[in-house]
Amino acid sequence: MARGGQALARVAVVVRAGAAPMWWAGLLAAGIGALLPGLTGRRIGLLAGAALLLVTAAVVALVRRGRYTRLAAGATRAARADFLQDRAVTLRVWRRAHRWWLLGAFLAAVGSSFALPGAGGLWLAGAGAGLWLKALWLGHRERTEETLWWVRTDWLGKGPAGKPVKAYRSTGIAAGDAAPGGARRR
Repeated sequence: MARGGQALARVAVVVRAGAAPMWWAGLLAAGIGALLPGLTGRRIGLLAGAALLLVTAAVVALVRRGRYTRLAAGATRAARADFLQDRAVTLRVWRRAHRWWLLGAFLAAVGSSFALPGAGGLWLAGAGAGLWLKALWLGHRERTEETLWWVRTDWLGKGPAGKPVKAYRSTGIAAGDAAPGGARRR
């Protein structure tokens, strides 16, 4: 980047990037799994899957909130030379980097249906729902504080709140092409 600028991706967009693929892959895996009788039977498998969906969504939505809050509290203002990455680019980069992991999770969820029909797929869907809830929580905080949080793209290897992330950068609420929470701006 020119004059020391950095490429920055929206934190909420990175969190939200995995929500839709996990949700839809999980529902598809659960649907395929519901067709199999499995070792425990469909009813037990789907009831266990529903419980897993709720628990996983809650855990994923709540985990690392303290780290997000600390990084947001210490955010510095983005420089004029910083490059704000588009929402579509952030989604595409995240999904390309994780496509094999998502495929493996989908296949594992379908495979687990031979023992517990539909449970693995609903677990995967719960992880997607939890990421979506976390993005909503971030969006609420962004609206409340009227600040959008950004993270350097070269620090995203372990996620937007991973160990390599030392600090967030912040901008005003109108910056970028994504609304608070990472959704498309209307």
